[in-house]
Amino acid sequence: MARPRAADHEDKRQAILAVAAGLFARTGFDRASMAEVAKACGVSKALLYHYYASKEALLFDILKLHLTRLLETVRAEDDPALPPSLRLERLVSALLFAYRDADAMHNVQINELAKLPPTAQSELKELQRAIVAIVADALAAGSPGLAADRDRLLKPVTMTLFGALNWSYLWFRDGGPISRDELARLVTRLVMAGARDLGKGSPHAAS
Repeated sequence: MARPRAADHEDKRQAILAVAAGLFARTGFDRASMAEVAKACGVSKALLYHYYASKEALLFDILKLHLTRLLETVRAEDDPALPPSLRLERLVSALLFAYRDADAMHNVQINELAKLPPTAQSELKELQRAIVAIVADALAAGSPGLAADRDRLLKPVTMTLFGALNWSYLWFRDGGPISRDELARLVTRLVMAGARDLGKGSPHAAS
């Protein structure tokens, strides 16, 4: 008969994920060992293996937890009934605030996802695509140029927006000259203004 899980099993598992994400972000996934993860977590190697049979399984759960939280966040904040600019601003702000306490997990997502086997990557990329699809829909709703040429232009514009958000962890600091809400408004205005301008002419036209 299997031994029942301790009442704090999930809390301990999430604590391990947070500490391991910090280690992977600092040293890189390839250079970190399970022994180093155990040491950083303050647990024995045997206990760590009780939770995770391999470093790859640990990485997968770090990324799945992070991406699931992001997807739940944007789904909760999305409101297609809002004016498009406000709808997008709320989504951008929600993502920036979700990143606030997840810099390490975000770093690992950007830099280490490709280290996983293809099937694991595929599952995680489905979560990424679901997040991107919600933001892309908000962008298209307020941008006639994107709506008119959705197949060709929507993905590049959406990924440009995510580029601005995803790398903000490298320079943004709370308490600095601009707040997360202000950054959300700034990014939204820049992207929406540029996207709307696409309706005025070909993006290949000379400037």
